[in-house]
Amino acid sequence: MSWEVVIGLEVHAQLATKSKIFSGASTAFGAEPNTQACLVDLGYPGVLPVLNEQAVAMAVKFGVAIGAEITRRSVFARKNYFYPDLPKGYQISQFELPIVGKGQLTIKLEDGAEKVVGITRAHLEEDAGKSLHESFSDRTGIDLNRAGTPLLEIVSEPDMRSAKEAVAYMRKIHQIVRYLGVCDGNMQEGSFRCDANVSVRPMGQEELGTRTELKNINSFRFVERAINFEIQRQIDLIEDGGRVTQETRLYDPDKDETRSMRSKEEANDYRYFPDPDLLPVVIDDDFIAAIKAALPELPEARATRFAESFGLKSAQIETLVGDVDMAAYFEQVVGEGADPRLAANYVLGDLTGALNKDSLEIAVSKISAVDMAGLIKRVMDNTISGKIAKEVFEAMWNGEGGADAVIESKGLKQITDTGAIEAAVDQVIADNPQQVEEFKGGKEKVLGFFVGKVMQLTQGKANPGQVNKLLRDKLSV
Repeated sequence: MSWEVVIGLEVHAQLATKSKIFSGASTAFGAEPNTQACLVDLGYPGVLPVLNEQAVAMAVKFGVAIGAEITRRSVFARKNYFYPDLPKGYQISQFELPIVGKGQLTIKLEDGAEKVVGITRAHLEEDAGKSLHESFSDRTGIDLNRAGTPLLEIVSEPDMRSAKEAVAYMRKIHQIVRYLGVCDGNMQEGSFRCDANVSVRPMGQEELGTRTELKNINSFRFVERAINFEIQRQIDLIEDGGRVTQETRLYDPDKDETRSMRSKEEANDYRYFPDPDLLPVVIDDDFIAAIKAALPELPEARATRFAESFGLKSAQIETLVGDVDMAAYFEQVVGEGADPRLAANYVLGDLTGALNKDSLEIAVSKISAVDMAGLIKRVMDNTISGKIAKEVFEAMWNGEGGADAVIESKGLKQITDTGAIEAAVDQVIADNPQQVEEFKGGKEKVLGFFVGKVMQLTQGKANPGQVNKLLRDKLSV
């Protein structure tokens, strides 16, 4: 039997506010456990939540950016359930009237095709705390620092039909929230994660199959692996005569499998009701217009501008624009006077390689954009060759100074004096009569042998263009 996969994602983006959604407690990451949870976050009697206006603005900003409906009057509700790291016994969320309504996103797939994925809603809610298991053998630790942190939960329609489509969609959301500056997108710290709803049905069937929810996945790679495992698990189960149970499952990346966590609750299980301590949120046209007017340049617009202004290859543009920090770094390098095409080559080549090797993000690159531009300009003005530039780059990466300082201290300035290069060329020709005859006999690729010998003789400092021209002139006589 042929099976069709149906996937919907619930993406949780932690909003980049300095304080929590209903209290003034800090949202800074990395504090000692339970030092950033105030009485409001813990739900003590007599305390009242106060809505963070910046969280509302960030949610509206996302909605406007994707062209979604903005709900003019949204309501907060209490979502009741027990969990060890949910101190109040309920979570303040939104149910019937979310702040962002229907919208859609266009994603690009690996084969270049585009697909439209519907957005059902995006609502504001507070995060729960965190259960810690790694440091405890026979008990669970509870860290409530994250309790009350503002989240924007972005819920898609069940429009995706493969794990790769789901990853492409999640990457698109990640890109947008980072461009907007509403979420730092740090998946290792848990500020961007998703739940995946997965089901299968016989090809051609309209009715949806029973779905399972894969909870709290914070890696693009793990999202793909978890969904693929769950798809195969469900198919095998049905084909063996079993039935899929609606439940919440966890993905174990070490074992590359999903396992049951609890039965999946329905909305009525949560006993939603409007939070009596919070008034409805009323948003007027002026508020929306002000946010829309202040929107930053979004990825598609930046990609168009890069193509028109810099003449880069589409693959280069896609990679540069894919990371807001990389795009900004590249633009700063070009702004300092570096040739755009050379800048793209160095940023996507040498720099990206060094960052990956040292497991660094470009925001903390060991070579600043100004210094990178300085290196590229020395290649542009023929102070050094492209080959020598790699040596200079490595020295810069190791903290030995800017390009000019490295070139000076290591004596790497390119030889452009025609007389000096000609002397080296003459010596190489005289030392290799057999290869001279081979070249004159039509063996064109022997020219590379001569170039290599000249560069070796000049310690790589001879201008390659001049070397090639002089060799051709002299060998053609």
